[in-house]
Amino acid sequence: MSAGDLTRRGFLAGSLTVTATALAPLRAARAAAGDLDFASALDAARAIRSGQVSSVELTTRMLDRIQQHNGKLNAVVALAPDAVDRARAADEARARGDWGGPFHGVPCTIKDTFEVAGVTTTAGSPALRNHMPARDAAVVARLRASGMVVLGKTNVPLFASDWQSYNAVYGQTNNPWDVTRTPGGSTGGGAAALAAGLTYLEPGSDLAGSIRIPAHFCGIYGHKPSLDVVPMRGHIPPPPGISASPPSTLPVAGPLARSAADLRAALEVLGGPDGDEARAWRWSLPPARRTRLVDYRIGYVLDDPRAPVSPEVGAALAAVVEALRRAGAQLAEGWPPGMNPEEQFDAYYTLLAARFIPPVREDQLAGFRQLAANQDGSYLARYARAVTASDAYMQTVETRRRVARAVWQAYFRSHDAFLLPTALVPAFPHDQAGTQLMRVLSTPRGDRPYTDLCFWISFATLAGLPATTAPVGLTRGGLPVGIQIVGPYLEDATPIDLAGGLADVIGGFRPPPGF
Repeated sequence: MSAGDLTRRGFLAGSLTVTATALAPLRAARAAAGDLDFASALDAARAIRSGQVSSVELTTRMLDRIQQHNGKLNAVVALAPDAVDRARAADEARARGDWGGPFHGVPCTIKDTFEVAGVTTTAGSPALRNHMPARDAAVVARLRASGMVVLGKTNVPLFASDWQSYNAVYGQTNNPWDVTRTPGGSTGGGAAALAAGLTYLEPGSDLAGSIRIPAHFCGIYGHKPSLDVVPMRGHIPPPPGISASPPSTLPVAGPLARSAADLRAALEVLGGPDGDEARAWRWSLPPARRTRLVDYRIGYVLDDPRAPVSPEVGAALAAVVEALRRAGAQLAEGWPPGMNPEEQFDAYYTLLAARFIPPVREDQLAGFRQLAANQDGSYLARYARAVTASDAYMQTVETRRRVARAVWQAYFRSHDAFLLPTALVPAFPHDQAGTQLMRVLSTPRGDRPYTDLCFWISFATLAGLPATTAPVGLTRGGLPVGIQIVGPYLEDATPIDLAGGLADVIGGFRPPPGF
């Protein structure tokens, strides 16, 4: 972090030469920056535009907060050496009357799976410790074009493949609500940084809940967009230089923020085709279906024996349903007609496991086939079936994915959104023992397989649907709980809008103690 620190110190040293008369407005500007520590990105942009604070003041404020708080979190793992220079350029542009976009001058961080030109991008892999991209990922380029100032990179698990954020390059990231617990993964560093007031926005990626679960664990907002709305170019994995999409099957890129309004504004910046696809089509975000909570038609399922929800999480989710009912929304409990949760989850998990399967040696096949024949519903058996799946079986799984999309879209002809848990537990203690198939989650309802974390997020991912996680309260132990709001395909504004409406009736983001 030395380059960023030197840049910040150079700026602050230069400010010492001003006269005593000039110090008063400078102190006032710094006080204004401090008032914005936990503001939304849009509010920060408005403060810059109105002259309440400068981009340089806000950027140096974030760098100072990173220096102050990041030691106990390890959320921000690399700083951009040109952050203050870019902030100064944003201020100069504003002085000329040039407004770069909705986030002009606002500092942001970038998940360390997205390439940032001139900043090391590792995806948590020692093999990429020295990978210095020459080109920004698509989402980074679009955030810069919207006026944002990139502060640096945030921590992830190895190749974004865990629900905790730790790796051999940067170590472990801690949750600001309880540093003995994980902030989630794979966008864990970004979620922790947002919750702790170290950044204003973060682009994440989501294949197995990597946006939604960290948002739930850290008490912020996260949006998994409809499939292929946001380009994945410059995301690792796949390896650098290989196109990630479109078309794709499961993974997406999307924003994390401290307000629903920020999610929508960020999605409008990030969405749309990239490269060759941009020659043929354009994308625009349809408006939300409703403008008032009382007009929403909402379905919900808050528990299921396949992944029983911890009572402390369930209580917070039940309070959401009750608050919506008091607000006049139309609510109906139960899975959509024709929905087969077991079949959809099995299809999702097969596609997920197949994506991460290394080549299987010939001498391993017999053992895997024996495990695959087991019908006990275990994750080991599911994994073995994915390892040994024939092309014909994978075609069946793909057909189930398309059927799931059709079932959900039929449901959304009479309903606007569907509520689900984001995860069965709140943030759990760090656990890096063994493999993911070996770990367990301790809950008041008994130990559960670690991989149950992908159950509740699987349905939106399989069908390519938009899903927003919104903070809705705390457990008795003081840990955040987020609810997952699934919306109709390509109508991403609808679940985002409902998330914003929830803040009015049950509360939204709140800072963790001590930050």
